[in-house]
Amino acid sequence: MAEALNGTFKAELIEHQGPWRDTDQVERAVVRWVGWYNTERLHSALDYLPPEEFEAAYYRSLVTPKAA
Repeated sequence: MAEALNGTFKAELIEHQGPWRDTDQVERAVVRWVGWYNTERLHSALDYLPPEEFEAAYYRSLVTPKAA
């Protein structure tokens, strides 16, 4: 899985959005890309939800209502 993520990162950000002026520019782009990847990107294996939203729904499902 890590290799797939690294390949996606390199293809979508590093190779297609360069050339880069300096490391600060790359750092800012990486932070934006990671934010997008975790909060906005729709993932087919997650019912087309962003990973952050899918994870939140998962943890909500673990909470059981208290008996009255």
